[in-house]
Amino acid sequence: MTVQDYQDLIDRGWRRCGKYVYKPIMNQTCCPQYTIRCQALHFQASKSHKKVLKKMLKFISKGDVSKAASEEEPMDSHVEDAITCDFPYKAESHVSQSELTPLSVDHAERVENEDEDTGETKEEVNEHKVESGSRQICADNDTLLTRGPAHSAKIGHAPPKPGKGADLSKPPCRKAKDIRKERKLQKLLRKQPCTIEGSQFQAGDPGFLLQNSKSKPNQPKTIEDFVFVSLPDDAPHKLEFTRFLCDSPLEAEDGPNGLECGYGSFHQQYWLDGKIIAVGVIDILPYCVSSVYLYYDPDYSFLSLGVYSALREIAFTRQLHEKAPDLCFYYMGFYIHSCPKMRYKGQYRPSDLLCPETYVWTPIERCLPLLEQSKYCRFNQDATAVDEGRIKELGRVRVLHKRIVMPYSVYKKRRKGPSDEASVQQYASLVGQTCSERMLLFRS
Repeated sequence: MTVQDYQDLIDRGWRRCGKYVYKPIMNQTCCPQYTIRCQALHFQASKSHKKVLKKMLKFISKGDVSKAASEEEPMDSHVEDAITCDFPYKAESHVSQSELTPLSVDHAERVENEDEDTGETKEEVNEHKVESGSRQICADNDTLLTRGPAHSAKIGHAPPKPGKGADLSKPPCRKAKDIRKERKLQKLLRKQPCTIEGSQFQAGDPGFLLQNSKSKPNQPKTIEDFVFVSLPDDAPHKLEFTRFLCDSPLEAEDGPNGLECGYGSFHQQYWLDGKIIAVGVIDILPYCVSSVYLYYDPDYSFLSLGVYSALREIAFTRQLHEKAPDLCFYYMGFYIHSCPKMRYKGQYRPSDLLCPETYVWTPIERCLPLLEQSKYCRFNQDATAVDEGRIKELGRVRVLHKRIVMPYSVYKKRRKGPSDEASVQQYASLVGQTCSERMLLFRS
């Protein structure tokens, strides 16, 4: 299959899994799967996206794992954001209700209006106090475990004394589970000596080398400001980024527009200190970079590698656009609104969903209200609109029969036995007129 054929197919709702290419029956499945694409050139990272990028950058450049471990996030982005479609991330508090005192209005407003691009957050302001705070928490937990259940219950239900409450100058309490994870990560890092070899990502092509990418003063930072930033020479970690051709149904093609890597299927490997921690599979097509899947080392799930890899692939799409102007979209597979855990893909804005009937791209903001009313929706509100790529001349469908390529009109005359026009008609309607005249339908 050529990359152009697959590009046309995914624009009609198809998707590949390895060498298997399939298309869901949208109006019959219990969970309709809508093709989603992100407009990579206009993408702007949200607060939660920048939080992941900062966490990765901090871990690589400074070896800081204490904060990263205490803020472990699921691979499928932020589940809470996905369920509520409230895209700014809100972290779950680990402080018990009995230890909380209301913040003053002025203080709450100052925290809420804090500039995200300065890199100063509540957690980072108290960062230098986390280590001492964690030691204090460990001691308190050990003491609590040695006491009787009656005393523990008394402590848990005791109301705060008048005039006392949470000390805003101290870091928030953390769960014992998070502290154990932090200790495990510190032991892991002590067993694996860090490799310090320069400040650049080792990549398959010069486009992946880190660059001094500085945003303009008073301008929001982009994902490139985090992904392509130069690391210090004494960075305790080294992250390598490698791509190579992988097995798939797509035929590799060299780009006539100077695209060095060409088109086809690739693996993107993420290496940390000589150890592979994640692999992402992507397809580079004429108009997009299509994300296929990602697998990763669970020991590094605290780095939110699923979110990080998606942001890096968006940045990669922008890089390819400089050499191939038509390549400007990032396809994220299927968006399943009826499954709350799969809504996280809608966080990458601006995004479009594919109408399952007219195959027209529609902004996701217009689709979400419709999906709240019905699982299956026709996004194109023009009742007179039809599929422009629908089959118009069935006789022009190309058929491979007895090692001979012929149009269906010729094959129909030569065929013996019952007519198979209905199945050919169904095939042509699924792939469209354009692909039906390029690809071959095998008939025995």
